[in-house]
Amino acid sequence: MAARRKSKTEEAKPAKPVRIPGLSARPIWQGHMRLSLVSCPVALYNGTSRSNDISFHLLNPETNNRIKMVPTDPETGPVNRSDLVRGYEIEKNRYVIMDDEDFDSVRLETTHTLDIERFVDSTSIDRLFWNKPYLMMPADESAMEAYAVIREAMESIGRIALGRVVMHTRERLVAIEPRGKGLLAYSLRMRDEVVDVDKVFDTISDVKPNKQMIQIAEKIIEQAEGKFAPEEFRDRYEDALRELIKRKEKGEDTHVAAPAPDTTNVVDLMEALKKSLAAKGKTPATKAKSTRSSGTKKRTRKSA
Repeated sequence: MAARRKSKTEEAKPAKPVRIPGLSARPIWQGHMRLSLVSCPVALYNGTSRSNDISFHLLNPETNNRIKMVPTDPETGPVNRSDLVRGYEIEKNRYVIMDDEDFDSVRLETTHTLDIERFVDSTSIDRLFWNKPYLMMPADESAMEAYAVIREAMESIGRIALGRVVMHTRERLVAIEPRGKGLLAYSLRMRDEVVDVDKVFDTISDVKPNKQMIQIAEKIIEQAEGKFAPEEFRDRYEDALRELIKRKEKGEDTHVAAPAPDTTNVVDLMEALKKSLAAKGKTPATKAKSTRSSGTKKRTRKSA
C-alpha cells in the first residue's frame, strides 16, 4: 500500500518538539531557522528560570484570605474587568481609546521562520543590547544534520548570526551563537530601548586623579582578581527570606537586632586607599622601599 501523501497544511506545521529534561515541556517558539536555502526545524526554550524566586500574596490579616483586586472607577465604584477598554494618554486626562479591532489591524502574525539576515563580530554588539537568553534546540531527529552544519560553520567563521522572528505578536531581533554542541539565541533590545550612554557620560566633569592614588587602586584591584564562579554568588536577601519563613513556620523568635549603621565618613581618599591596601598587603611605596633595602643588603654582602 502506498504511503499517504502529506498535505501542504501538514508539511507547514512545525515538528513536535522533543521532551528535554531540565527544560519546560513546551518551547516558547517553534519553527524553522533558515540560512539561505538551508532550513532547519528548531525550538526555543527559556535559558533562565524564575522558579526559585520567592513571591508573596496579599492577605486580609483578620481572615488570612487572599484579597482580590477589583477594578474601581473613582466616581462610580467597582466595574467589570470585561467592560474595560484601553486608552493612550496624549495629555492630562485626555485619551485615545483603542478597541480590539484597532490592535488587530497592526498585529503581527506569529511566524514559524527565523531568517538569518547577516553575520557580525560579537564585539560589534554593545552589551547594553543583549536581552534575554534562549536555548535553540533541534526540533527532532530530522533536524540534526542541518543543525550541526549551521553550528559548525558559525563556530568556524567565529561570527554571530542576526535574524528576526515574531513571537506573541512582537517582532524581535535575535542573535545566535554556537555554544558547545548547541546554539544560544539572545533577544536584542532595539535602538530606542537603550539609553545613549555616550551622551549621558559626557555630562560627567573631567577629573585628573592623582597618579599615586591610581597605582594604589590598581593594587587593590589586583588583590581581588579571580574567576567568575556563579555558584559562589547567591541572592543573600532571598536566602535570608527563606530562612526567616522557615523560622516563622516553626514558631521561633524572628526578631533580630539590626546591624549598627556604618558611621565611616571618608574624608581623605588617599588615606582610605592606603588603609584598604594595607588590609591585604603593602602599598607600592612600601614594597619599593623594601625591595631597595633588600638590594642594598645583597650588594653589601657581595662587597664583603
